[in-house]
Amino acid sequence: MIDIRLIRENPDLVKENIKKKFQDEKLALVDEVRDLDDQVRKAKQEGDALRSKRNSISKEIGGFMGRIKKAESAGDTAEAEKLKAEVEAKKAEVEAGSRRLEELEKIEEELGEKITKIMMVIPNIIDASVPIGKDDSENVENEKFGDPVVPSFEVPYHADILEKIGGLDKDSAGRTSGNGFYYLVGDAARLHSAMLSFARDFMIDKGFTYCIPPFMIRSNVVKGVMSFKEMEAMMYKIEGEDLYLIGTSEHSMIGRFQGQLIEEDKLPQCLTSYSPCFRKEVGSHGIEERGVYRVHQFEKQEMVVLCKPEESMDWYNKMWRYTVDFFRALDVPVRTLECCSGDLADLKVKSCDVEAWSPRQQKYFEVGSCSTLGDAQARRLGIRTKGENGTYLVHTLNNTVLATPRGLIAVLENNVNEDGSIRIPKALQPYMGGKTVIEPKNK
Repeated sequence: MIDIRLIRENPDLVKENIKKKFQDEKLALVDEVRDLDDQVRKAKQEGDALRSKRNSISKEIGGFMGRIKKAESAGDTAEAEKLKAEVEAKKAEVEAGSRRLEELEKIEEELGEKITKIMMVIPNIIDASVPIGKDDSENVENEKFGDPVVPSFEVPYHADILEKIGGLDKDSAGRTSGNGFYYLVGDAARLHSAMLSFARDFMIDKGFTYCIPPFMIRSNVVKGVMSFKEMEAMMYKIEGEDLYLIGTSEHSMIGRFQGQLIEEDKLPQCLTSYSPCFRKEVGSHGIEERGVYRVHQFEKQEMVVLCKPEESMDWYNKMWRYTVDFFRALDVPVRTLECCSGDLADLKVKSCDVEAWSPRQQKYFEVGSCSTLGDAQARRLGIRTKGENGTYLVHTLNNTVLATPRGLIAVLENNVNEDGSIRIPKALQPYMGGKTVIEPKNK
């Protein structure tokens, strides 16, 4: 959510940003907010004048009471009665003002709620470096890391790789839970856990504090961290309760600071969190029947940073690089892809995807996403810091270290041998009891 002062002072900038995101249907909202804001300010101005007048009249009444007492002491009944009549008139004026003030406060509240509702769907101002494009087909490749290799043999589909080592059971998951769920078994499950453990330790070594957050959050936190459109497409709601299953631990990690004033010398807050994640995955892409690339449930190691505004872009560049370094430590070639304006969620200022090389498809696929959201989440959730120059909103950033089984697919495809065995990357071997290879079980 942007600062309303931007709409007051530079509505053309806000409209131009909306155009860059190809959301022209929202252009009228800027003028609507300005009109509603003018009404609120006029109501507030009238209310302030009434409060000032009420205070002034209260002082006058105090003066009259002293004069009444003096007149009564002097036996001047007529003067006392005259003064009492004036006091009653003043009291009536105060009561009338109070009724009007009550009306104005109600108007301010109702208009304020309308403004907030509209402001929640006006997109955040994107960074000047973001490429302009309508959708993800116009995202721009930034840089490649590692040489993509295509082996001399045909790399099997990842579900077949897993099944050959006895590591995947989707049939049973279909019976217990339905489509979009899975059982990982044996060494496949162990490799999956090894990757998460390595991701945890990798980020701790970078100076991040490890956290395990709540896996359910209230609706006010959901509304604070994401757009309504995203929430509807992603979140599972707990029936009968004001709770949602998280789609990523970023949600509960940012929510941890809701309404908090963080001392400036405590910034940046650098946190890395583990959680299971739950997503509806509503959309044209659908859920995979055989594989585990797009599923309803997965596990994730996330990184979250809260920092000063002037430091957010530096942190953004550090954070996506951490994910690149993580996958390179697993011998997986990757590239970074700059998200264009039309592919950015409304709260995001800038975002890039980290994509891993798929030897089977001979192309890259997404394994992580890094975003800076400016002060949008902090404004919604009231997360501020206080320093020598006063109180201000922090900036928030998030990035995927590892989302698996998607990350697992990358490791499997880049380390499978022709006989179906899997080379275990050196970085993961300590988490696998020293094992270097997973042998096939099913010939």
